[in-house]
Amino acid sequence: MPTTGAELLADAITAAVRACPAVAGLHGGRYGEVATYLPGRAVVGVRVIDGDISVHVVGRYPAPITEIAEQVRAAVRTVVADRPASVTVEDLVVPEPRHA
Repeated sequence: MPTTGAELLADAITAAVRACPAVAGLHGGRYGEVATYLPGRAVVGVRVIDGDISVHVVGRYPAPITEIAEQVRAAVRTVVADRPASVTVEDLVVPEPRHA
């Protein structure tokens, strides 16, 4: 099966975003609607439709939401520099307290 442009773009954005230190993972949105739907699979947390890019993530506390969003935007720019990305921080992961 041939690879589509949307598939390559969604996969590359996913890899770049997952590499952000302040990102714990991608998030599908409240109802799982944030995804790029491809033949046989969906790339959850990244939506690429008609050139618009939306990325929904789970951040790592204590990073501020603004820092998380900027890391994601910078990561997306490494993949596609000519389009802005809409970034939503859906949730935060708080590290477990360490017991002595």
